[in-house]
Amino acid sequence: MTSTLPAGPTPPTLSTLSAKALVLGERIDTAGLERRDAISTAPLSFPAGNGLIVVFRYGVVVLIGLDAQTEDDALERILPRVQGVLSEREEEQIQLALRDDQDEGVGADGVVRIGALAPDKLLVVADALAKSAALAQDERQVARVFDTVEPWARQLANTGRSPGGRRDMLRLIGSALLVQHRLAERVAVREKPDILWERPDLERLYARLEDEYELVERAETLAHKLDLIGDTVTVLTDLIDTKRSLRLEAIVVGLILAEIALTLIQMVR
Repeated sequence: MTSTLPAGPTPPTLSTLSAKALVLGERIDTAGLERRDAISTAPLSFPAGNGLIVVFRYGVVVLIGLDAQTEDDALERILPRVQGVLSEREEEQIQLALRDDQDEGVGADGVVRIGALAPDKLLVVADALAKSAALAQDERQVARVFDTVEPWARQLANTGRSPGGRRDMLRLIGSALLVQHRLAERVAVREKPDILWERPDLERLYARLEDEYELVERAETLAHKLDLIGDTVTVLTDLIDTKRSLRLEAIVVGLILAEIALTLIQMVR
């Protein structure tokens, strides 16, 4: 791989880069964004200004070392290709320290130390940061679903009556399924970045980032929450179906009794 990114400073001077991950939408169509100076195609990454732009198809863009104007220009170009644009964007920002005399990983101050500046290392950092931002977006969406399910479950426990209607329940199921689909099919948290196939020496850096952001643990927690939401909503929908069936049976019995009553009246007359 080749890059036009600037070389890191000589020790002991500490230089930092700002890395920002933005969740723009459900998906990003990278067709048409390709460039001849692209550093990689999966994910699509290319230099911009003195920094790097990494575009992930599951709706996340990572901007590294860009000034405000360059960021705005990049987003203006990418946004038309975003599907399911989010009105409220999830954002995560970190600092990258570039110094050869320090071990790679995340320091106690939260700064990610990557040693000498190299595009391959930036791609590893971008992958972990993008997954963390995507998980944060999913966690927020699941929290909203929980905020709706919990009062319903409490009302059911207190009154013994199923709240809401079947349509509301189906909407909740749809929201849970969307998060589950995004988590399993799009983000693929458990999959390592493709760059590690070419640079297995970067696996330690990725492993440290994966542990720091607790990617696997957060994905498992989300999966458990989704299962709980699914079980809760299934119970509530079954209660609604049972209540509807009893209502229909009561109506049928009422019609039969009315018909018998009319028949008796006619016989008496």
